[in-house]
Amino acid sequence: MTGVVNFYSICDEFGEFSNFASYPFALDGEQWQTSEHYFQAQKFEDKAYKTKIRKSNSPMLAAQMGRDRKQKLRRDWESVKVSVMRAAVLAKFTQHEDLRVLLLSTGDSKLVEHTENDDYWGDGGDGSGKNMLGRILMQVRELLRSSQDTAPDRG
Repeated sequence: MTGVVNFYSICDEFGEFSNFASYPFALDGEQWQTSEHYFQAQKFEDKAYKTKIRKSNSPMLAAQMGRDRKQKLRRDWESVKVSVMRAAVLAKFTQHEDLRVLLLSTGDSKLVEHTENDDYWGDGGDGSGKNMLGRILMQVRELLRSSQDTAPDRG
């Protein structure tokens, strides 16, 4: 498969790539309902608030809590947010075989979070955005592909 794979809504094709898609994973000694929960919680140093985000009922609520500026953001957030997202995406796609297979099935396609709502993680709706989530997914796909190539035969 080549070309472009757009994703955004969990209801659409490739919605599994969304951070709102419900694929629980373990990371940093905790269980996370979605990559959105993990990402939003990492913005803060306050352990109680991080736990509150982790236990929130939906990724939408986790996102709202993560955007609450009454809570003090960790000082290094801007410099670590991409590596935090990469860790969440890697955990999600390595702990779910069906997701790993789906991501690898995209071949060399460009993966794009297609949304007007975000021009950093997404494409801004018109392609002018940074598409950082799409880029991270393509990096994770490469990692999965290279680890698949070096893995011993399971047969």
